[in-house]
Amino acid sequence: MNIAIIIAGGSGQRMGQDIPKQFLNVDDKPVIVYTMEAFQRHPNIDGIVVVCIDGWHEILKSYAKQFNITKLIDVVSGGNCGQASIKNGLMRVKEEFNDDDIVLIHDAIRPMVSEEIISDNIAKCKLYGNATVVAPCTTVVLEKTDDTYSTNIVDRDKLYLTQTPQAFKLGDILSAHEEAKQKGITNSVASCSLYVELGRKVYYSIGSETNIKLTRPGDIQIFKALLNTKKTDWMK
Repeated sequence: MNIAIIIAGGSGQRMGQDIPKQFLNVDDKPVIVYTMEAFQRHPNIDGIVVVCIDGWHEILKSYAKQFNITKLIDVVSGGNCGQASIKNGLMRVKEEFNDDDIVLIHDAIRPMVSEEIISDNIAKCKLYGNATVVAPCTTVVLEKTDDTYSTNIVDRDKLYLTQTPQAFKLGDILSAHEEAKQKGITNSVASCSLYVELGRKVYYSIGSETNIKLTRPGDIQIFKALLNTKKTDWMK
């Protein structure tokens, strides 16, 4: 079984909006609905759990009914950081699924995730035991010397930009969270970084520049442009 855990616990302060960015309407549909629809459509996704900011649970459930997200299993509260929120989602999945089942942990604000990306993430996780979506680094990266200048360029050929989803066997990622607790690791920024901090290998699956994360106002404009391109392709 393959279960998507969608992390929607952020408040969206960097977006400069009064509502969380995952609930912003784009073309009369909330961002998080686009994200849920991507996993709803995928034939190999068996269920969806959303980790949601408090106060928005019932709204999200209403959206799921409105947009026919039939794979939604539950909506659970987030924690005090990303690591804690992910663990809350994992504990809910544990109630109904087995250690060998695959969980795909995904940002709610990456609504353009494609079927190809999801499929390869699952395939690579089955092959290696885990998989993180990555994309090549295509820009010059300066290593910060201080806040005003740099004296060094990082070799971009040695870099990958991580995206989501990030897939793991349920039992393995739960054991990683338990090990992190024992070692005092409490605020790892992503599941793949948690694995690295624990000395575990992180394997790659294919990403895309269009698998964007909506963090700042300009990202919404890019998202709208990508949606328009997709609509044009459908009409051809």
